[in-house]
Amino acid sequence: MDHRIRHGTGRLVRKLLSLLVSVLLFAVPAFAEELELKWLIDEALRNNREMMAAQSRVGAYAHKVPQAGSLPDPMFMFGYQNDTLSSYTYGQSPDSKWMYELSQTFPFAGKRGLKQDMAKADAESQKASYEALQRRVLSKVIENYYDLFFVYKSLDIIGERKSLFTNLEEAALARYSSGMASQQDAIMAQTEKYMLQEKEEMLRQKIQTLEGMLNLFIGREASLPLGRPSSASEARMDSTLEELMRKAQEHSPEIRAREKMIAGAEAKVNMARKEYFPDVTLTAGTEQRRGDYTDMYKLTASINLPAFFSTKQEPAVKEAQAQLLEAKHELEATRLMISSSIRENFAMATSAQKLMDLYRNALIPKSSQDYEAALAAYAIGKADALTVVTRLKALIDFDVLFWNQFSERQKAIARIGAYTGELGP
Repeated sequence: MDHRIRHGTGRLVRKLLSLLVSVLLFAVPAFAEELELKWLIDEALRNNREMMAAQSRVGAYAHKVPQAGSLPDPMFMFGYQNDTLSSYTYGQSPDSKWMYELSQTFPFAGKRGLKQDMAKADAESQKASYEALQRRVLSKVIENYYDLFFVYKSLDIIGERKSLFTNLEEAALARYSSGMASQQDAIMAQTEKYMLQEKEEMLRQKIQTLEGMLNLFIGREASLPLGRPSSASEARMDSTLEELMRKAQEHSPEIRAREKMIAGAEAKVNMARKEYFPDVTLTAGTEQRRGDYTDMYKLTASINLPAFFSTKQEPAVKEAQAQLLEAKHELEATRLMISSSIRENFAMATSAQKLMDLYRNALIPKSSQDYEAALAAYAIGKADALTVVTRLKALIDFDVLFWNQFSERQKAIARIGAYTGELGP
């Protein structure tokens, strides 16, 4: 019996373990090993909380448009008038009656249309602001992706180059054992290797930070892993600076949002001027009486009198004009800011491209040759350890700098794309 129980229990445990493995295989996403930029962009478009809030705000402003063009609610009044306080005199006195009134206010001609124009401009401005936010978020996703890419590349370089310090250490120990060099040479090589290990640890820590930022942008828990970025190709930038600046001025949602704000401010100025004219309230009512007394009917019209225009309507017009001027200044400031940013990032991308070519075609190959020559000379006693270490550190630095410029160029192009609309993986 015990044997059968143990056998059945073991079979149940194996089934549970198999089920757990299956769940984990389905639960762990495909990007656990390799992180694709397109996947990050798609996730940000679907799940970024700030963008979702902005999208809801766009919907809320769209619902304001029909409200702004609607008439005020009609008013219904009912009441009773009695002749004395001592008894109910309805039907006994001509002054005793039930009263019913219905009134409707009609704004002065053009006011409802202007209010609707203001609401439409606000809704369109919010829509453009949402698009601008969307582009900023995607730009930040791309920037953090290439920062993460650069960190992993730096780790690769350090991992590859540590073996070169090991070769130097072995050569130093061989020369020390033969009495051709001091122990200090081996210690120097070991120290440099430990310093690379320190850099490795700092880079791994940075991975956690960058993954947390990317998870924030795509709406996931900060602690969830993302994996290693896949290999990336160099982004193309075929347009000239003048073409990019023209595209940004034509397609930037920030500029479009400011233009809609100006349209709304202009409608507000016109609306403030319309407030000099009164609104009309029409009232229709009936007074019901019994007995020998006939019912009574009435139709009245009332208007508000802008008697305090010097302290109400006039300041309101000046306020609206000041807000219109503010919106125009903000539009010009936005145009200048975008032009400056395009120019700065274009210069950054161009400079990075030139430096990449310099590192790739000249400095890295030359540094590699210098290191190999120095190491060979050290092995036969024709160079000192410091020379070898210096040449090796220069080779590592140029390798890292190449990928740093690659990352900076990709990020600069992404920032340009956020303004021109040419944004993508």
